[in-house]
Amino acid sequence: MTRDKAPQAALARPQALANWLYVVAAMVVVIVMVGGITRLTESGLSITQWDLVTGILPPLTESAWQAEFDLYRQTAEYRFESGPAGMDLAAFKFIFFWEWFHRNLGRLIGLAYALPLAWFWVKGAIPRGYKLRLFAMLALIGGQGALGWYMVSSGVGTDLTDVSHFRLSAHLLTALFLLGGLVWTARDLRALAQDPAAQPARLTGPALVVAVVLFVQLLLGAWVAGLNAGHAAYDWPLMNGRFLPQPDLSRGWLWALTHDPFLLQFLHRWWAWVVVAALVWLARRVRKFDRAASVAIHSAFGVMVLLGIATVLTEVSLWVAVAHQLTGALLVASLAWGMHADGMRKGSAT
Repeated sequence: MTRDKAPQAALARPQALANWLYVVAAMVVVIVMVGGITRLTESGLSITQWDLVTGILPPLTESAWQAEFDLYRQTAEYRFESGPAGMDLAAFKFIFFWEWFHRNLGRLIGLAYALPLAWFWVKGAIPRGYKLRLFAMLALIGGQGALGWYMVSSGVGTDLTDVSHFRLSAHLLTALFLLGGLVWTARDLRALAQDPAAQPARLTGPALVVAVVLFVQLLLGAWVAGLNAGHAAYDWPLMNGRFLPQPDLSRGWLWALTHDPFLLQFLHRWWAWVVVAALVWLARRVRKFDRAASVAIHSAFGVMVLLGIATVLTEVSLWVAVAHQLTGALLVASLAWGMHADGMRKGSAT
């Protein structure tokens, strides 16, 4: 039989595809971490324009640097938060670097996904039933770039001193959803490489419940970051010596639940324990047939809780807070692994 007439199963390379998706997933974890640095260093508005191609290079001359700095000085963030002394060009270059690095890492992820996908597609190496899923994740990566600029634009030409925390949460949660999809699909392909008859894992009810519980916590965390609510209190388990904060209810509960920094930090602190209970439950469900996934989930949430407390006690120390966000991404990857394992168990039991 010639290569052109070979069945698709013979041409498919599920293990190679899985390895590629794991690499892209690792890159997404890194960009989530860099995004945390960008937010914590107030770097997100340092680049006020979106140039998909020319933006790859940073300013190369002092006059070009000064032009970028002048654009930044027109933002409300600079006008209202730079202080009486303002900011010098050296300080601007520091925050510019992190936003520039964040954007270029996004471009790199796009290439690292699109080019191998095209190669596997042309070679007929994608197993039956996976093309639509892989293309959907490509579209999601492209959408992330547009969503990132939509987020930045909320702080350019407006009176906001930071980007919209709603847009920030959408940008972060979409990246984490992509991360979960990459890990899940890689696990499906790995199973297919080991057994050509293997079917994709199914999303189970218990796994979906745990995912929703974690989603709420991640959303709260994004809002805490976007509103600088981590600075609302630096003690733990109390908040400024009190267990219950005094939220600003002058504009109603809905506004307080989405804008009040004291209430949001309080909810983020204590919803974490609901998340822990849900994750322990799922980890115990999968322990007997995928112990590694169970260990990964336990390790990720244990470290994340400790780093969350440390972030408060260190008054939102940059690298402690960044480590907290990094561990959050690793927790999402671990949860996707555990959810997939639960779906594989369900499938094999029916």
